[in-house]
Amino acid sequence: MATQISKLKNGLRVVTDTIPHVETAALGIWVNIGTRHEKAKINGIAHMLEHMAFKGTKTRKARDIAEQIEAVGGYLNAATSREMTAYYARVLKGDMPLALDILSDILLNSVFDPEELERERAVILQEINQANDTPDDVIFDYFQETAFPNQAMGRPILGSAEIIKKIDRETLLNFMQNHYLASRMVLAATGNVDHDQIVTIAEKCFADLNSDAPVALEPALYKGGDFRNQRDLEQVHMIMGFEGVSMAHKDYYVATLLATLLGGGMSSRLFQEIREKRGLVYSIYAFKSSYTDAGLFAIYAGTGPDQVEELIPIICDEINKVTDLIEENELQRAKAQLKAGLLMGLESTSNRCEQLAQHMLFYGRPISSTEISERIEAVTVEDLKRIARIIFSSAPTLTSIGPIQSLEAYNVFARRLS
Repeated sequence: MATQISKLKNGLRVVTDTIPHVETAALGIWVNIGTRHEKAKINGIAHMLEHMAFKGTKTRKARDIAEQIEAVGGYLNAATSREMTAYYARVLKGDMPLALDILSDILLNSVFDPEELERERAVILQEINQANDTPDDVIFDYFQETAFPNQAMGRPILGSAEIIKKIDRETLLNFMQNHYLASRMVLAATGNVDHDQIVTIAEKCFADLNSDAPVALEPALYKGGDFRNQRDLEQVHMIMGFEGVSMAHKDYYVATLLATLLGGGMSSRLFQEIREKRGLVYSIYAFKSSYTDAGLFAIYAGTGPDQVEELIPIICDEINKVTDLIEENELQRAKAQLKAGLLMGLESTSNRCEQLAQHMLFYGRPISSTEISERIEAVTVEDLKRIARIIFSSAPTLTSIGPIQSLEAYNVFARRLS
């Protein structure tokens, strides 16, 4: 296996990880543009643009795109997050040139046909309605908005129905032309691929890609707070969160291990104490989200209306305990979980491709699994307790949906963590 990096004249970076013993290739374009790069009046446009990319180009109709990739048994998809948008494919090794041609075509030659736009607008509106009807999905949007209020980082990826109804073809084109720039993109490929061949094809396919231009980025400022949505549901869905660490923070892997130890599996403290010992929840876990300049650390729980009053104090107790007492065997178990998950994930060419691209966008270089493992191994018990004290001393965020009559007041919850 060998990782190689090249940079085209227009600034597009090409990174490949060759695995000669596999029969497939995973490849894609990752664009360092997402929801946080949108102005409030066009919130949701990055996700809408991702949808429209598959709806026809100057040389291919929407059906042609689907048929051509599936005619060779390939797979084509896209995804939008708060800081990036990805367009990716997986094909047999000999069909890599076709996949790359299609990817470049949808990124450079999409026509945004008005009829296709109206059809896809209707699809996105249904997607928004479906998310709003799914409490254990939409609560994460509420949590993000409460943690980062009145700013781009807090807005939903899908946008709102009101805004999506108004975005027109010209606005889509302008957003793509002003934000999809070569210097903000990475072409990543993993599997049975030849780096020089990909560079040669990319030089031809992406020659017309716009070069560098400044893209405004509103800073992410964590605030925290309280959000409650009373609904007639069977369960209370709840997220309590705190200010976390950024992607580049020196304690990135310390915070990751803390989330694993506290609520990352069946042996974690939260799962054992709250589900196994007390039976208060079906689902509970801790997670962290890291961004370029900010981060979140949070705990999700789904519980019954009769259990919510008992649940909050116990979670707070576990949070308070982890700032003072962590056993070495707990840390070693969390390290083993984290490293095993990393290595298992990298057995997938698609996962490896995505990691390559994200590392290039966030760090400017690929980070090997060996280096990551070394960073994980270097974390000590004292490191965990230190980052726990820092994270849990920040202003808390509490969001909830469901029959929340018994949920205690925000200030009572916050005092439990003092």
